[in-house]
Amino acid sequence: MENAGKLLVFAGLGIVILGAVLWFAGGKGWLSWIGRLPGDIRVEGDKAGFYFPVMTCILVSVILSGVMALVRKFFG
Repeated sequence: MENAGKLLVFAGLGIVILGAVLWFAGGKGWLSWIGRLPGDIRVEGDKAGFYFPVMTCILVSVILSGVMALVRKFFG
């Protein structure tokens, strides 16, 4: 149970830090590529639009898989 508690604390801190970075820098500088990768689907009409960031989701999934592999290596 102690390891699970540590994992939850570090995961929570990581989410807070990532949220703060995205909040303060969202759309400026080096974070402007998020949601604008080639392969992201964007359809806009006169009154409505549809947006699905396919490639952004894949990239985030690969990064999170790597982070979780490191967490399992050091905490598991």
